[in-house]
Amino acid sequence: MADRSLRGIRLGAQSLQSEEGVVFMERRATTYKCDACGHETTLMFSAEAEPPQTWECRNCSADAVLQVDGASVKLDESEEKPARTHWDMLLERRTREELEEILADRLAYVRARRGGGDDPTRERLGA
Repeated sequence: MADRSLRGIRLGAQSLQSEEGVVFMERRATTYKCDACGHETTLMFSAEAEPPQTWECRNCSADAVLQVDGASVKLDESEEKPARTHWDMLLERRTREELEEILADRLAYVRARRGGGDDPTRERLGA
């Protein structure tokens, strides 16, 4: 058996699919120019897709701006919302007084489970 060679193709060397019957979408080149380093990046998008206004520059990681007819697109800043933190969302649901009361209840519960309670003679760790 070791004397015979195996015939066939290598796995992964060739695709067994053909492009017969495949219709490719129309594409267009979209150019982005970085104001920081002046580098231009050209990307291919579907002709039907709306390209984003900014793209990360490959050289300096700054925001490159979409170029239309050789001029930069004016960025629409009105849609950007300030980032909301978990604390901001929590304050939308509860007042600070309610949060302090809940914290006090939970701390009392945890201390009671540990068996410490409010015993001032107990040695505190980490203090």
